[in-house]
Amino acid sequence: MPKEKGQKVVAQNRKARHDYHIEDTWEAGLVLVGTEVKSLRAGRASLQDGFAEVDDHEVWLQGVHIPEYTQGTWTNHAARRKRKLLLNRTEIAKIERKITDKGYTLVPLQLYFKDGRAKVEIGLARGKKAYDKRHSLAERQANREQEQAVQRRLKGHTD
Repeated sequence: MPKEKGQKVVAQNRKARHDYHIEDTWEAGLVLVGTEVKSLRAGRASLQDGFAEVDDHEVWLQGVHIPEYTQGTWTNHAARRKRKLLLNRTEIAKIERKITDKGYTLVPLQLYFKDGRAKVEIGLARGKKAYDKRHSLAERQANREQEQAVQRRLKGHTD
């Protein structure tokens, strides 16, 4: 029975949603060593340059920076080592089929603890072009202005 309940977010990759069209997401467990878990519990991690790849029917997370544990000794871990992701065989097969299409990649979106266990949310992503990024920014700004106008109207302010 886990001691913790709920979900505690350690790191998010906000830039991934800006740079990529996320088409599908999966939740995967992580194979970690003890000092990595302690460092994550302290809330220290970066998903900035992270990506995942399928190698011999296994999914590996690379480029994710989990800094060394400050109270660690010679047993400390390497900050940017490859980490195995725990997924079902059917999920891995589905990911492999989709990755073979040109232009798709696996990107870590969020790193969190769920009921005391470290999890990572990975997304199947296709890169955005510069004009797609500008379009999504303009769309978000228009929605924000529209919401503000509705709130002003509800409060009785006239423009």
